[in-house]
Amino acid sequence: MNFNVSIPVSFFKEGNAYIAYCPVLDLSTSASTFEKVKKRFEQVVDVFFEELVDMGTLDDVLANLGWTKTQSKWTPPFQVGHGLQRVSLPLSA
Repeated sequence: MNFNVSIPVSFFKEGNAYIAYCPVLDLSTSASTFEKVKKRFEQVVDVFFEELVDMGTLDDVLANLGWTKTQSKWTPPFQVGHGLQRVSLPLSA
């Protein structure tokens, strides 16, 4: 079974580490370089879907993550924006 879909991935640099995070799968991974984190993210997604198929939970997990299924094709939630949001929170000592 082939599963082809485009998913949003955010990349961050935290200190010496690069982080890849995909909100529509709630998956993340890290590596020491940007190229390594991209490759590692592909591997994580492969293992994730492989496990879902092996356990027979693909439909349940994707539905719980907000994906929709139309005519046996899964579609991830559509990311409508990405940006910085300023928040002001009262902190007590």
